[in-house]
Amino acid sequence: MIINDPLHLAPAIREALETVFDPEIPVNILELGLVYELVTKEGGTAKVVMTLTAPGCPVAGDIIDEVQRKVGAVEGVEQALVELTFDPPWDKSMMTDVARLELGFM
Repeated sequence: MIINDPLHLAPAIREALETVFDPEIPVNILELGLVYELVTKEGGTAKVVMTLTAPGCPVAGDIIDEVQRKVGAVEGVEQALVELTFDPPWDKSMMTDVARLELGFM
């Protein structure tokens, strides 16, 4: 994950993102490797660039809404933006070792 964090909010934002799970996979979106970039800017804007495990994910809107809500609740964040991308496409190699172990891929 790329982090550009002049406001020093990344640790709190990461903690919030660790509570967001793909409903079909019992692992948080950070461990799954779904978050590609985190940027904070003057004025309290936090932007999360993320993907999904599949472009046709039926709960995509729910996950994006949850990310926006939880990041927006972090102290110091005035505006939370979520950008969805499929470039690069997600694959299992993007998961952390913890996620691979939990899902039985190791």
